[in-house]
Amino acid sequence: MHERFQKRIEQGLTSLGRRIEKSKKALERSPIDRQIGRLLGDNARAAGRYTVTLRDDPDAPAKLRLCWSVRSEWEDWARLQEGCYVLRTNVNDWTPEELWRTYTQLSEAEAAFRIHKSDLSLRPIWHQKESRVQAHIFVCFLAYALWKTLEQWQKRAELGNSPRTVLEEIGRIQSTDVVLPLASDPTRALRIRCVVRPDPMQAALLDRLGLRLPERLRIPAGSLAM
Repeated sequence: MHERFQKRIEQGLTSLGRRIEKSKKALERSPIDRQIGRLLGDNARAAGRYTVTLRDDPDAPAKLRLCWSVRSEWEDWARLQEGCYVLRTNVNDWTPEELWRTYTQLSEAEAAFRIHKSDLSLRPIWHQKESRVQAHIFVCFLAYALWKTLEQWQKRAELGNSPRTVLEEIGRIQSTDVVLPLASDPTRALRIRCVVRPDPMQAALLDRLGLRLPERLRIPAGSLAM
């Protein structure tokens, strides 16, 4: 279990370090600190193994450099604290590996319920008709499928495995409406909906995911009139 958390942390730190090194513009410290905090918080069981420092680097385009190392003394402490894990079952024809793999699937199912409640905000609703119950289950399934798709997409881009981080960063990108009066009819105006340019960290994230933001968005018909 510790190895799994360690792998996630090291992959996340390595990916973040590469993004900082490849950045061509100066980056803000606070968003990076938040990403490091989320990464260590999501893998708290092994967070104490690492010393992570975000240092100023005037010679780098990003003006920052991520440094991290492994605390060897944590390994000795972890071995003493781990103890043993015992599973009791009435299944006699399974191997220990099969029992453990099946048991860990329970935690994955529990994690799915937590994602539905917290991240996707899909809480139980007391429907009165069977068709509405089925529709609610279908929406929950689609939402979770999209969540897992984003997670795999994120892994392939070497951005860790926390879709929450991606959604929080991209969710800060906003759009704005530019309203211009018409020369032919001052009582009417032209409304143009534009997307705000992402900051350097958001731009780097979108680039790794292979996404390109549009400069303008379509607005509903009839927005010409004021």
